[in-house]
Amino acid sequence: MGSWRIGLIGYGEVGRIFSAGLQPRAAWIGAWDQKFSDPVQCDEPLAHAAAQGVEACEGLAALCGQSTLLISAVTASSTLAVAQDAARHIRPGTVFLDINSASPGTKQQAAALIERGGGRYLEAGVMTSVPPHGIRVPMLLGGPHALGLLPVLQAWGMSAHVASERVGVASATKMCRSVMIKGLEALVLESYTAARAYGVEDTMLATLAETFPGIDWQAQGSYFFSRVAQHGQRRAEEMREAANTVREAGFHPVMAEAIAARHEAMAAQAHAGQFNGVPAESPWQAYADRLIAAIPGPEQPHAAD
Repeated sequence: MGSWRIGLIGYGEVGRIFSAGLQPRAAWIGAWDQKFSDPVQCDEPLAHAAAQGVEACEGLAALCGQSTLLISAVTASSTLAVAQDAARHIRPGTVFLDINSASPGTKQQAAALIERGGGRYLEAGVMTSVPPHGIRVPMLLGGPHALGLLPVLQAWGMSAHVASERVGVASATKMCRSVMIKGLEALVLESYTAARAYGVEDTMLATLAETFPGIDWQAQGSYFFSRVAQHGQRRAEEMREAANTVREAGFHPVMAEAIAARHEAMAAQAHAGQFNGVPAESPWQAYADRLIAAIPGPEQPHAAD
């Protein structure tokens, strides 16, 4: 067991995965999440933390007071606010590993706050979905402390590589990739659901398989629908940061903004209970049928003969 005392800021899916993977490497694991203090939502995350041997701290200040490594794993829209709060409480020399999906400009602002507070800021661009990779998910690191901390992270089994000693390079790589990946998700949601409404999905998927034979379009579609139904809001927030990334480069983020809107629409349907009772492993058609059923008005597309 190592001497590092690791604090997770955010105890959602990613925070839980990282806490479980890093537990054997740490002298102590703690976490703080806004849900811990919410009487309506606190029972499940507090019970999960207790079962995993993770100390649930009463607030961010308490977590900072016990940690030598803080890992920020919150929604994209909370990236800067969390850095602002942590900078007020962080102990001198504490490493702040920011794995959130945020624009280069946001990461640079967060870095300045943490460094002024006495911490050592390290950005990470997480380059694919954390599950099923766990802490071995490929990550690009950035910042002046990246090279010094790289051996520690790699010794823990993390698949980390240094992108640059400048903050922003890793996040730019991540966010530009997200325009493509989250964009493909948005395209699949829209294309597949419309094809299902018209009754042409089998033919449409067959033509995709002819054009891109290396992709299992049925399985890929099912995975995309499931993940967006579960995490659409988080993806929408990430895409707003991707839009900021494009905007910071001097371009109008036409596609990134549209992708964010598509993910947010899916999140709204999930929040309204549209997918209640649909198992996560269901084929994409189960999700598409729920979306089609939610179309207002009597008119439905006419299926192809």
